[in-house]
Amino acid sequence: MAQNSSFYITTPIYYVNDAPHIGHAYTTVAADVLARWHRQRGDDTWLLTGTDEHGQKVMNTAASHGVSPQEWADRLVTEEWQPVLATLDATNDDFIRTTQPRHTERVQRFLQALFDAGHIYQGKYEGYYCVGCEEYKLDGDLVDGTGEHEGVKVCPIHSRPVDWLSEDNYFFRLSAYADRLVELYESHPEFVQPASARNEVMAFVKGGMKDLSISRNTFDWGIPLPWDSSHVLYVWFDALLNYATAVGLGDTEGAGAEQFARRWPAAVHLVGKDILRFHAVIWPAMLMAAGLPLPGTVFAHGWLLVGGEKMSKSKLTGIAPSQVVDHFGSDAFRYYFMRAISFGSDGSFSWEDMSARYAGDLANGLGNLASRVAAMVGKYFGGVLPAAGEAQEIDLALAAVAARATADAEAAIDRIAPHDALAAIWTLVDAANHYVTDTEPWKVAKEASALGDGGRLATILVTLAESLRSLAVLLHPVMPKATSSLWAQLGAEAALGALAEQPPASAATFGILPAGTVVTKGDALFPRLEDPAEA
Repeated sequence: MAQNSSFYITTPIYYVNDAPHIGHAYTTVAADVLARWHRQRGDDTWLLTGTDEHGQKVMNTAASHGVSPQEWADRLVTEEWQPVLATLDATNDDFIRTTQPRHTERVQRFLQALFDAGHIYQGKYEGYYCVGCEEYKLDGDLVDGTGEHEGVKVCPIHSRPVDWLSEDNYFFRLSAYADRLVELYESHPEFVQPASARNEVMAFVKGGMKDLSISRNTFDWGIPLPWDSSHVLYVWFDALLNYATAVGLGDTEGAGAEQFARRWPAAVHLVGKDILRFHAVIWPAMLMAAGLPLPGTVFAHGWLLVGGEKMSKSKLTGIAPSQVVDHFGSDAFRYYFMRAISFGSDGSFSWEDMSARYAGDLANGLGNLASRVAAMVGKYFGGVLPAAGEAQEIDLALAAVAARATADAEAAIDRIAPHDALAAIWTLVDAANHYVTDTEPWKVAKEASALGDGGRLATILVTLAESLRSLAVLLHPVMPKATSSLWAQLGAEAALGALAEQPPASAATFGILPAGTVVTKGDALFPRLEDPAEA
């Protein structure tokens, strides 16, 4: 597999059949945290997100609202999908829409090349199709319906009956790549993560694959096949190509060619587990057919569950990100979903759990620590950081916690485990709070010999200020607003430069903030909130 110096990370491109819910936001935040972390490392980072706007589902949704598919897509993108990125503080470098000319033109060029090379042929498709998933279904993919759908097979994700299709379509020779795919999974286990996802994909491919129908001729909302305009491209074959078309797929000169050489192959595709097969089976086979390098990793995270069910607008369990952000703030939203759920596993959301995390981890844990330290520097040293004296064992122990937390967090980010990264970082929050209790700086302040530069009190407060500096650096990719406020309170920008430019590795070492730095006690990082049930 080809390697690239660029760290190019993508979210799925999201369907515009409805507004985003927190399940979509979960993926976007995870991608943004990873992108921010790599930017702070100094990596050549590129974050892509966007919208999937073709297909039968979008066409049907638009018709139900009395508008054209393009009008519906334009409305949803403008009013919902792009604004939610600002709500989440996402720092995407690009936003691709599958209706943009840059995408459709590059897709047609890619498709024609596959057709000319004999990778596509005409045939007849008969089988099940779920419009909700926009996916051809095998018998084993379906479950028995219940209630009003008792006696018929339904999609396990949407709990609705599937359609039976009988169409003359064009097919991609997917089955020809079974052996190469198995070899890929075995020789590059990092290609599909976590291991449970890789095992699932491996079993699927080894179980036997059929060629893939890649066109539809019963509706026209899609990209026309360049050699047969009576067919439009199957929406997933269209959508998967966005990761490459966004960075100039097939361009032989100009900015597109330069961007493709710089960015491709992608380092990480983040996807929900329900779309794993598209990304881990069909997508690499498409790239193999075209002779293109494969991405580094397809990481399939779990579902967000509400009441035990997958987050879904169709089941009325979808919660808009703004509903949560408006109450808790974007930093708490980002922190909660990255900390409370093991990335790769399913996780449940509840207001009660988030409220508890906000109060315990953020307000009482990190926020109270920052407030106390700033207040003591203000009270005992006039808001100016003193020079530390000789470090004692307890001070060195806190510095050692920071070094270990930094190393563990860096390793967790590299294995795409933001929950483990935050757990590692929080050992420093907890250790610093224990350090305050153990050193009792308010008692030390009563001893005249402890006051002034080089005194014991100065050493304690400088050690605490250094722990906060480390925390600001490590937590900035997750909580950019709160950490920027903390950075300002520590006076670190004037002394050290912009927070976003601090390498995470710099959090491992104490003794960085210079004596004389002005420390101010600002607003609470995480103010007390009303119970959302009472608000």
